[in-house]
Amino acid sequence: MNLFLNNPELLAVAYGLASAAVWGAGDFSGGFASRRGNVYTVVLLSQLVGLVCLLALALLLERTLPPARDLLFGGLAGLAGVIGILALYTGLARGRMGVVAPTTAVLSASIPVVVGVVTEGIPSVLVLVGFGLAVTAVWLLSGGGKADGIRRDELGLALLAGFGFALFFVFIGQIDTAVFWPLTAARVTSLPLLAIFLLSRNFHHARWEMPPRSVLPIIILSGILDTIGNYFFALATQSGRLDIAAVLASLYPASTVLLARIVLKETLGTRQWLGVGVALVALILIAL
Repeated sequence: MNLFLNNPELLAVAYGLASAAVWGAGDFSGGFASRRGNVYTVVLLSQLVGLVCLLALALLLERTLPPARDLLFGGLAGLAGVIGILALYTGLARGRMGVVAPTTAVLSASIPVVVGVVTEGIPSVLVLVGFGLAVTAVWLLSGGGKADGIRRDELGLALLAGFGFALFFVFIGQIDTAVFWPLTAARVTSLPLLAIFLLSRNFHHARWEMPPRSVLPIIILSGILDTIGNYFFALATQSGRLDIAAVLASLYPASTVLLARIVLKETLGTRQWLGVGVALVALILIAL
């Protein structure tokens, strides 16, 4: 424990990995629930669960409101996050998942690295190599772009989604003091916008109905895990560099694919196994 307390960057690595593991588990839970219920209903309910959790934790653990600056950055993070979510879902619906998902993931990991270098200076050569390997691992874990080429509409939506998620990382990284109140502000901003957009669009095969009762615990779990992941990421950015936190948090697909392998007995492709190995090497270099 003293090792982590005496080394903030190592603590940031631990928090960043924790956020990736929990976010990946949350995505797995949400995806599993979506197989038995409408995906948009699952998203809205899990986001609502997250809001309730964050508000309760804020009231219990942070009874006084933080500075307006932190709440503002929390709200901006929520706005950026919902733009990312909507662009990603639209891209996945209209385009090829094997192209849209990895392109989004790589961009969302890369932009915070640039911001971190500009605001906090250039890290060591080993860390930079680790960043490059981590971004490569994200691409491989997300599918590796199996389809040939990329269409203009796929590229545009993937860029918008990646830009939105990257700004979410950057804005959360600007929070200095409290954690739960700014994250609550993010959810208060994002949830109504997400609900209005999804409810107003005529999605194909979108039936707005409550999922089966047996699925509700999984949706609740997804919302709770997303909340915990946000908490760990905020701690990571407060403990160390933004670029380290963002790159490690972007490794969340590793947790998702490994859970799919363990729970659903899904077979991992060669690219995904390679991504796991590259991620481990990247982690060692970043933590040195």
